[in-house]
Amino acid sequence: MNKRLKELMIEAGYAYPEGATRAHKFAELIVRDCLDIAFEVRGKPATDTHYVIGYDRACEKMIDAIKESYGVEE
Repeated sequence: MNKRLKELMIEAGYAYPEGATRAHKFAELIVRDCLDIAFEVRGKPATDTHYVIGYDRACEKMIDAIKESYGVEE
């Protein structure tokens, strides 16, 4: 398990190493889902979002999509 996942587990209140396996798998699934969202927003190279609307806007779209997917509000 990487250092950042350990830090997040502690922040979330998981006792380490108790629950580490499930929490690690859960975190991995969330990260994979976020990557899927980012790849989906990015699009295919020929119609890549950041080429059409600019890199900064593409990043904003990815951030918004991930927030919406997980119900995260600022």
